[in-house]
Amino acid sequence: MRRYESQVQYIRYQVIKEITKSILNKDFDKNRHKLPKVIIPGNKPLYRCCVYKEREIISERINLAVEPIDESNNIIEIIDIACDECPAIRYKVTEACRGCLAHKCVQACNRDAIQVINGKSIIDYSKCVSCGRCKDVCPYNAISDVMRPCMKACSSKAIVIGEDNIVNINRDKCTNCGACVYQCPFGAVTDRSEIVPVIDAIEEAKVNNKNVYAVIAPSIASQYNIRIGKVVNAIKKLGFKDVIEAALGADIVSYYETEEYVERVIEGNEPCLMTSCCPSFVTYVKKNYPDLSKYISTTVSPMIAVSRLIKKTDKDSTVVFIGPCTSKKAEKNEKDLKGSTDYVLTFEELEAILDANGIDINECNDDVLDNASHFGRLFARSGGVKDAIIQVLKEKGITDFEFKPIACNGIQEVEKALKLLKIKKNQFNFVEGMACIGGCIGGAVSITHKDNKMVDEYAALAKERNIIESLRVLDLQDIKLHRNISE
Repeated sequence: MRRYESQVQYIRYQVIKEITKSILNKDFDKNRHKLPKVIIPGNKPLYRCCVYKEREIISERINLAVEPIDESNNIIEIIDIACDECPAIRYKVTEACRGCLAHKCVQACNRDAIQVINGKSIIDYSKCVSCGRCKDVCPYNAISDVMRPCMKACSSKAIVIGEDNIVNINRDKCTNCGACVYQCPFGAVTDRSEIVPVIDAIEEAKVNNKNVYAVIAPSIASQYNIRIGKVVNAIKKLGFKDVIEAALGADIVSYYETEEYVERVIEGNEPCLMTSCCPSFVTYVKKNYPDLSKYISTTVSPMIAVSRLIKKTDKDSTVVFIGPCTSKKAEKNEKDLKGSTDYVLTFEELEAILDANGIDINECNDDVLDNASHFGRLFARSGGVKDAIIQVLKEKGITDFEFKPIACNGIQEVEKALKLLKIKKNQFNFVEGMACIGGCIGGAVSITHKDNKMVDEYAALAKERNIIESLRVLDLQDIKLHRNISE
């Protein structure tokens, strides 16, 4: 099992790989029902109670991978049949219980769900509502919290447990960040895929003499311990006309977001400007702090900016974004962004497609990739957007105003910043919001999750050191780079 962090991740890879191979062989409709047995061969189960259940789960994965993403933008889905192994009971009294005289756990429970029997605390689960008060007050830490990994991973609190003990998603809270996909140890949570339309677009382009472009997120540098030029060449071998850096879009966004900061905060005296690069962050603000959404930058994300630049140059082209992010699949379908980026693939899906086509990155040529600046490439990690804004302010010679940024690394830090802003206690006037810990390098559907080192090395290779200088040859006129953030 090469490069994969878990068996769950490897199974997802296998599903996409076998679907791709079957589509390329033009026998998917005929052999679709055979793929579960190809992926789970033999008569002995590999992971679960029986091989038939394993294959049924694979069938559900195939369905979610090939069904079109609908207008509801429900990117994250639950495979019910796979969600049955986690404990239903969240709080348990362990052997560490000393049967103390204080009985603080009993006093803390306002549901009368705890009794002391034979000197030990016992939880009556017919009354327990899993509030956790008993755990918080126990002086011996004798009450354990066995919260489900998906719930623990979801900082948006969108994961709920249904009456049948199966996980459900509260769509009013879900930001499509994919943290639950990454953390579910049984693979019961997954993201929808656009693998079929991407393959179809590439094949149709060959016949119709049209171009399909790949836009790669800068965090791709953290996925392969190899020169990025080889990865670019491998992607081109799939049939893409060219590979463009999303970091070029980051340079564009840095410039226009800085202009917006000057207009709204420095000149307009607004208390703060918040970045719009991370769609999960934007969604979190709009769903949980709608009164603060007015402070979100109206500048489009790097993915949208570079997609619109490509389509201005090649009007009849198809643009596919390749990155570590599940929420990008939802972002591209938003009302005022639809039609910019056509499809989104994850790094996991890219790996599966390359292998299905028999393309070995190590054997590929080393192509040139030199679209973006040093700072544009640093968007991949937490603090990168903030650093880019500092750079543009410096390049513009704006030094007579105190720029007070905060880089929120994950939703928990975002939540703290938003609370301060809401009560007007913020000591900052710029918020970089990232839903994933570490920034985009911590994206849920990365092949591997690594530190900043490889991204920093990738950024250091950029020929352009200044952001404004990197944009000098671009014609950005007539490209809509701002949006109505309330939509």
